[in-house]
Amino acid sequence: MFDTLSDRLAATFKNLRGKGRLSEADIDATAREIRIALLEADVALPVVRAFIKQIKERAAGAEVSQALNPAQQVIKIVNEELIGILGGETRRLRFAKTAPTVIMLAGLQGAGKTTLAGKLGLWLKGQGHSPLLVACDLQRPNAVNQLSVVAERAGVGVYAPQPGNGVGDPVQVAKDSIEFARTKQYDVVIVDTAGRLGIDQELMQQAADIRDAVSPDEVLFVVDAMIGQDAVNTAEAFRDGVGFDGVVLSKLDGDARGGAALSIAQVTGRQIMFASNGEKLDDFDAFHPDRMASRILGMGDMLTLIEKAEQTFSQQEAEKMASKLASSKGKDFTLDDFLAQMEQVRKMGSISKLLGMMPGMGQIKDQINNIDERDVDRTAAIIKSMTPAERQDPTIINGSRRARIAKGSGVEVSAVKNLVERFFDARKMMSRMAQGGGMPGMPGIPGMPGIPGMGGGAGKQKKKQKQAKGKRRSGNPMKRKQEELEAATRREQTGQDGGAFGLPGGQAGQNFELPDEFKKFMG
Repeated sequence: MFDTLSDRLAATFKNLRGKGRLSEADIDATAREIRIALLEADVALPVVRAFIKQIKERAAGAEVSQALNPAQQVIKIVNEELIGILGGETRRLRFAKTAPTVIMLAGLQGAGKTTLAGKLGLWLKGQGHSPLLVACDLQRPNAVNQLSVVAERAGVGVYAPQPGNGVGDPVQVAKDSIEFARTKQYDVVIVDTAGRLGIDQELMQQAADIRDAVSPDEVLFVVDAMIGQDAVNTAEAFRDGVGFDGVVLSKLDGDARGGAALSIAQVTGRQIMFASNGEKLDDFDAFHPDRMASRILGMGDMLTLIEKAEQTFSQQEAEKMASKLASSKGKDFTLDDFLAQMEQVRKMGSISKLLGMMPGMGQIKDQINNIDERDVDRTAAIIKSMTPAERQDPTIINGSRRARIAKGSGVEVSAVKNLVERFFDARKMMSRMAQGGGMPGMPGIPGMPGIPGMGGGAGKQKKKQKQAKGKRRSGNPMKRKQEELEAATRREQTGQDGGAFGLPGGQAGQNFELPDEFKKFMG
């Protein structure tokens, strides 16, 4: 959602690199470009004005003028101000002292409240709670049935005594659900309310009546992040008409400009607490302003990546894998282990999203978005077509064995050969990581366990480095000057003067040459 904004900011910061000091004209030009980038992203005008004012005041002060690297200091200021307009610190749910904790969801029809109720229920279940979803949307056709299906998929309880479709009293259902939760030992009640296509008095009155009936500990306003400036107007109307304690952004994986997400917290004074970034029930997490600002600026989100890894990989598994990689140059690490690591990665989520959390990956986002997730399934099929002996010792796989494995997994013989070669290259690199640092039990690349092909090409890189090292500048001053001019011309033509954060690439990384390790994985 923030790709366009990220690209514009990266191009703006790129112009600051290499400057020993920043003049007032440099600061004005940077502020102007940031203002245009924010307005194009559909950020509310009052928010943009306050944001730019703060940046200009801080950039003109001593923290930039006396800095060793003024450009990096400006980036630091923008990052801190972005965190501020996104809400500052992470806002946590307030739980009741005496169970059950009541959470009420409010918002317009189509914002995704019902699906989000299931996502929130699954998230709370993962936190050790026992949530109950309550069907109080009795107007929208099949809303009650949808909530029941979502609750079943999430593995949480549901209270739906009325059929809906215009039948039943939502206020009474909400009131009765509290006693039902106490009786059945549910410690969190999530009330799904009705919405409308637009703000009207009937909607506001029903939401207020449900609020008064259950006295919720948290009222969460669910907003579609793709509806632009109207999201801010709707949020203000709900804040004044019903009141809410926090905001939940849905459809954050869409391709809209996303300015609403940057505006709501600042305009309404209510923090964003959760964000939904996909269709699956587990595409949902707590909203961290500092991490979102880091993503917008192309710095990645390693903390979220590490948290996902910690949720998927146990400490015992990590230590076991690390010991295998550290012993005998990693020869104890087999294709069975490689397969297990890949399957664990798939549990973490989409590989494209995981790679997108790594610093600097914004400049190769087009290549990352083109990753075929089915490559992991094909690799798994090849490994599962091998005999136990072949998985333990891939060196015994000869021509006839490759042909049998290829036939069993439905791939070309060359694919089997490439997989085995990639495995040996990856094992060497993982072994070096395990012995010399890195994250134990997390092979492939740091923080990205077992991704096929991600560790390959080490030998080729060494060879290239040796070739580059052998180049010498000419001793003839005239010839050397000519070589330098030709090199400068090539850099201008190919855009290899570096990105905003010192990474190679031209306009938003379009000329960036993908490393061998990534090329192998993407076929």
